[in-house]
Amino acid sequence: MTAEYPESFRRGELRVSHAEREAVVTRLNEAAAEGRIELTELDERLERALTARTYADLTPLTADLPPVVPPDPGQPLVLKGGLHGASRVGRWQVPAKVIAYGGMAGVKIDFTQADCRLPEVEVEAHGQMAGVTIILPDGWAVETGGMDPGLGGLRDKTTPDRLPGTPLIRLTGTGGPAGVVVRHPNALERRRLKRMSAHVSPPTTRP
Repeated sequence: MTAEYPESFRRGELRVSHAEREAVVTRLNEAAAEGRIELTELDERLERALTARTYADLTPLTADLPPVVPPDPGQPLVLKGGLHGASRVGRWQVPAKVIAYGGMAGVKIDFTQADCRLPEVEVEAHGQMAGVTIILPDGWAVETGGMDPGLGGLRDKTTPDRLPGTPLIRLTGTGGPAGVVVRHPNALERRRLKRMSAHVSPPTTRP
């Protein structure tokens, strides 16, 4: 006769995956950035997370942290190039879906300074006459299997390496006559980002 164990015990003995370890590591780093965990304690918890083998090893590391509330995906963001062009650059909140129509003057979607708290974002791009350009930060990855290149084609200049905790961009739509380009920042854009980050004042602390 097989012994019946409490559900909590059985789950605690189950082995965890690499993805589950990485999710805990990401949550711990976020908690440290929020001031919930001291750096010395963070190092200890990270080491335990990376070497955890079961749920019993992993679960206690975030048990005293507030649960993460999934962000509201909001309404899709629609960008239409029209006769004058359209862009979304700088600081902006990324919704679950972005739809871009290149029109006659083109569309530029720059994610390098965007605030994205979603694991995946769908970008539906229609190149039309002037094309759509999508700029991703280093470490972000794009899935282009749902994209019809059309006459203008799809040029994916991104690297395949995706860093843990970064969103995946799922690209759909059609290239049209002008096509769609997805890439990381070029040299000029990197210099601009570096200058902007150098001018950001560090937060003040109260005595």
